[in-house]
Amino acid sequence: MYILLVDDEPLELEQLEYLMKPHFPYWTFFKANDAATAIAIAKSNKISLAFLDIQMPGKDGLTLGMELKELYDLDIIMVTAYQSFEYAQRSIRIGVNDYITKPVIEKELIQVLEKYHKWNAKSDAIQQALHIIHEEYAEKLPLSAVAAKIHLSPTYLSRKFLEEMEIGFADYLNGYRLEMAKRMLINEPDASISAVADHTGFNSQHYFSSLFRKNFGVTPSAYRLQTTDSPGG
Repeated sequence: MYILLVDDEPLELEQLEYLMKPHFPYWTFFKANDAATAIAIAKSNKISLAFLDIQMPGKDGLTLGMELKELYDLDIIMVTAYQSFEYAQRSIRIGVNDYITKPVIEKELIQVLEKYHKWNAKSDAIQQALHIIHEEYAEKLPLSAVAAKIHLSPTYLSRKFLEEMEIGFADYLNGYRLEMAKRMLINEPDASISAVADHTGFNSQHYFSSLFRKNFGVTPSAYRLQTTDSPGG
């Protein structure tokens, strides 16, 4: 998987990579000292996860985060030396997945990254399959089509995917689609549930709503209300 690290301090970039590399040896790291370089990297490589320093000269990390999300879906973790309610609010608005404070402590970093261990696939084949899922989840994406794209038999890919990811192909794909649906429910409050289902790859609103409730314990509409309703607004 492609990981983007952005900070105007070169030592901070080196430290982040140094801390993560032993835990995620199959990740590929790209480093940038400013927003322009980061955008150029993201246009040339499909980034799955970006670590962005909030305070940088010129364009700050939150603005950069919004521009990255305009390119395509990716996860973002903000890195900051400051605890600020304003930063937290803006981070939520652009769909930041988490944020960590400097100085970065290895134990805390790895806890934040726990949910990404399934991205640590050992083979090129599975990494290619994950890239396709993350880029084309909104389309019809049967296992056979993914297998054809990476020149493998569907049977082999199915077995290899389950072996390395510890989850079946279809379950992983639906799980990823549901996570994208959660993001869309929050970021596009005017989108109908039917539109959310359609834009995240589900062929029926009923199936989408049923699967959403099974996984998260609430309907998509209730989830949207829970995440957008607040005492102050």
